Parts: sequence; C-alpha cells; structure tokens
Amino acid sequence: MARIIDQKEKNMVGKKVKQLRKEKHMSQQQLSAKLETLAIYICRGSISRIEDQKRTVTDIELFGLSQVLSTPMEDFFK
Repeated sequence: MARIIDQKEKNMVGKKVKQLRKEKHMSQQQLSAKLETLAIYICRGSISRIEDQKRTVTDIELFGLSQVLSTPMEDFFK
C-alpha cells in the first residue's frame, strides 16, 4: 500500500479550501494574513500548493482554515 506522501495528491481538502476562499472573495494573501492572526503561518505560496493538493495540511492548519473560512472541519472532506 502506498503511503500518502507517495501519492500524487498530498491532501484531501485543497479543492474545498480554494472553493471556500473564492466564495468569500478572498485572495490567497488575505487568507494567509487572516491565518497569521491565529498564529498559523502559511505563506501565500503554501496556500497555492495546498489548493493544488501538492502540500500536506496539518490538523492545526485545518483548524485555522476552518476558523478563517467559517466552515466546520468535516465540511472540508465533502
């Protein structure tokens, strides 16, 4: 069985992050800045890689994304 880091897609939530961010008319830089107010440091480039599913997402980062995007964490997996 392949490990998750060996797969092409490195996360399951990236597409939903992008969808929610765009629905809220927020740039990647604005999302990064809002996360920073929660002491979660994800640069704009890393947000791009998350959305493209080329970067893993930690549980703390997912929690911050759910707070900033006002979406329950489980909704990122729908």
